[in-house]
Amino acid sequence: MAVCLFFLNFVLLKDCTEPFERNRTKQRMMADNDYFTQQLIHREIRPTTARLQILRQMTRGDEAVSLPDLERYLPNLDKSTISRTLSLFLLHRLIHAIDDGSGALKYAVCSDDCDCTIEDEHTHFFCTECHRTFCLKHLHVPVVPLPEGFQLDSVNYVLKGRCPQCEYSLKGVKGINP
Repeated sequence: MAVCLFFLNFVLLKDCTEPFERNRTKQRMMADNDYFTQQLIHREIRPTTARLQILRQMTRGDEAVSLPDLERYLPNLDKSTISRTLSLFLLHRLIHAIDDGSGALKYAVCSDDCDCTIEDEHTHFFCTECHRTFCLKHLHVPVVPLPEGFQLDSVNYVLKGRCPQCEYSLKGVKGINP
């Protein structure tokens, strides 16, 4: 009898809390939409469903993403929509492009105060094991004095090696304690 009452209470409580949980999830999604909408408006980009989906996906992890990555993550959007959106985001300086030497450009969302000038450039790290690219925003690109007559337009500073996750995995395989 006690087991039956426990089960009944569990089912009733679960049924009572489900609408509350769904409502909280819906509220979080609406807050996220407001945040991403404001990011687009701040860069003078008209918010659309596709643009919001792409921006949301680009901010999910701590690594830069490529066009094929976004195609895989967003199967409901076609390649041309994603490509046009990335071009628009680049034009309005919402994102920056990274040529990490992998053969595919990677893209990362800029901070709100970034104007994508030389002073805003930061270091990127390409993991040679997992092929992910990370923005190291706290490491600014070193200033290199150029000979007279040369004009610097952009900087692409990419360090290559193993990310912490791959380094840890590699050490674990070799039996070395981290």
